[in-house]
Amino acid sequence: MSGMSRIKEFNLPDLGEGLTEGEILAWLVKVGDDIELNQPIVEVETAKAAVEIPAKWAGRVQAIFHPEGSTVEVGVPIIAIDTDPGAGPVEESTTGAPASALPTPSAASLAAVEVAPAEGMVEPGLIGGAAPGGRTAVLVGYGPRNAPAKRRARKGDVPAQAAAPAPVAPAPAPVAPAPAVNGNGRVSGPVLAKPPVRKLAKDLGVDLATLTGSGPLGSITREDVQRAASGTPAAAEPLTVTAPATSVASFGADREQRIPVKGVRKLTAENMARSAFTAPHVTEFLTVDVTRAMKALDRLRDRREWRDVRVSPLLLVAKAVLLAVKRHPMVNSTWAGDEIVVKEYVNLGIAAATERGLIVPNIKDAGRLSLRELADAMTGLVQTAKSGKTSPADMSGGTLTITNVGVFGVDTGTPILPPGESAILAFGAVREQPWVHKGKVKPRLVTTLGLSFDHRIIDGELGSKFLRDIGDFLADPEAALLAWT
Repeated sequence: MSGMSRIKEFNLPDLGEGLTEGEILAWLVKVGDDIELNQPIVEVETAKAAVEIPAKWAGRVQAIFHPEGSTVEVGVPIIAIDTDPGAGPVEESTTGAPASALPTPSAASLAAVEVAPAEGMVEPGLIGGAAPGGRTAVLVGYGPRNAPAKRRARKGDVPAQAAAPAPVAPAPAPVAPAPAVNGNGRVSGPVLAKPPVRKLAKDLGVDLATLTGSGPLGSITREDVQRAASGTPAAAEPLTVTAPATSVASFGADREQRIPVKGVRKLTAENMARSAFTAPHVTEFLTVDVTRAMKALDRLRDRREWRDVRVSPLLLVAKAVLLAVKRHPMVNSTWAGDEIVVKEYVNLGIAAATERGLIVPNIKDAGRLSLRELADAMTGLVQTAKSGKTSPADMSGGTLTITNVGVFGVDTGTPILPPGESAILAFGAVREQPWVHKGKVKPRLVTTLGLSFDHRIIDGELGSKFLRDIGDFLADPEAALLAWT
């Protein structure tokens, strides 16, 4: 086997998301390491999550083309692997340069290297491939990468260097004139005096322009005015002419922080902007006495089979949403232009704040899960999100979302719909508040729910009934279960 055919370059794949680029977070191997098939070799942050990419071949790492922190386009080689290291050393031209100094492979070298078909070609009709009518198949929310148009140089074009003007010597900086001093020995210009001092001088008939101030920055004080009015000369002091200060504080770039918008934050910004200006949002609020629900959770935690399960108020909110969807299926739908797609499955999204920004992984077909299975799925989902290991598949295909703003001590909010969804529920903090219960004002546990929905699909009546059912379940979960199931 020849040296060049042994060396295979691995291109950055699109991970099935139709993405155009990814940031290399960390290399899990280094040049010279022996690797196995499917061994994780690099961690890449896409627009949705951090993903570990496995090796397509076993062998020895020959070169790494891009350092950590660099953003690489999909389809660009990121690593070279010697698939037959036991055959002896390869040519110096392939391995002589260190990994950090290796340039991006040229077109000629790429043509001579065997590239895996899975990364180099996409079948027609798949994401990134040709679709009927000459279009490019992409996922909703993504588009083909646009590059600036280029044209060949024309005969009459002038090269940029020839057209550039000759350098001109910079003009000398203007010199600030020295402050002028009047006949009374004070610096001419605006008189520095506070309003009470000016009033006192006016009442006493003293011309402030004739005085030399003894206050800060040469300002005139009450004592200066009173001495001038009484005829008492001020103590002689050496005259010091001080130029006015040019600035007191800096408000420039040295006191600013610039954070690159990329990865999860970039995708979230694009999705929120697109949703806010596409779907007409309506938000309704409902305040609920959840004292009985919190007592039900306490009884659930005391049961032997639930003692090792994380039970939180969010679990009951999720169950309430799933039961309310069964009663109002239109809430779980998508606007598709000339039709509304009502989904018989609920991929329940749970918004999670991570170090890389807000992500919304979802529990697939959550309506089919028992309460115990739902609790386990929510616990695993949150733990995976906080560790930064949420897969792109777990964040795709959501149909309805809950955002728990109460964990931050917030009462409620007006959440923005995730693209493709028609409703999102904000669950606020549970607080002890005075509440009228059985005709008397008593301290009760109360929360506020905020439901945002797409008014193209959900009208006020449907949105109100859906929110009311969620509130009824949280007010008395046992009675709601008996009545609805």
